[in-house]
Amino acid sequence: MNEFGIEHVWLQGDIITRAVALVLLVMSIMSWSVIAIKCIQGAGLRKIAQRTKHRFWREKTLPSAIESLGNNGNNPFRDLAIAGHAAMSHQYNIEAGISNNLDISDWLARGLKNSMDDSSARLQSGLGILASIGSTAPFVGLLGTVWGIYHALQSISLADQPDLAHVAGPVGEALIMTAFGLFVAIPAVLGFNTISRRNRGLQHAIARFAHDLHAYYLTGSRITTADVTELRAGDMAAPNLAQPFRAGQSM
Repeated sequence: MNEFGIEHVWLQGDIITRAVALVLLVMSIMSWSVIAIKCIQGAGLRKIAQRTKHRFWREKTLPSAIESLGNNGNNPFRDLAIAGHAAMSHQYNIEAGISNNLDISDWLARGLKNSMDDSSARLQSGLGILASIGSTAPFVGLLGTVWGIYHALQSISLADQPDLAHVAGPVGEALIMTAFGLFVAIPAVLGFNTISRRNRGLQHAIARFAHDLHAYYLTGSRITTADVTELRAGDMAAPNLAQPFRAGQSM
């Protein structure tokens, strides 16, 4: 029985068996590559989110705040700040035209939403590969198993005196392909779920930053945790909600 194993499956397998094994191997390499890339990307974005939270709103001016986010082209927070600044600059500098009929808040929201959509698309890249591999790899392995069992039964039928030993070895070899398919699929599914959960947290942080930017560009200040806590405490008179927000407050 020691002669049976993965090496024996490869050496004794036909072109279909080897093709299935190669497809599963390629799937596994792609899956782990995507997982590694997305994990590195996610770790970097989490650091950027923390740096944005601690640095951006402490700067004195908007240009210095944007500069504090660095020059990383894959920084969604920097992209949001630049998109908001570009939207406001465009709205104030354009000549009379159709865009003048748009509310400035809507114009700014559109610019921020476009940047958020681009960031979301970058975060979701690669997840389709993991989803496809996780859903198809078990069936690819099952195909190899069915094909292997078919040929094993053909070989057994030609044996002079088939017994359990003749059946168990070839069938066990064929089942290796199913195990290989599961070995490929399980990390892909776990990676997909983990990365999706992490992306939801990052998207929440990006959306929160976009709301803060929207408030700042329109009013000169943003709603802070202290403001919310003050209102929750029941002090509805400070600030006076009937009065407009004051521009020029500290960031």
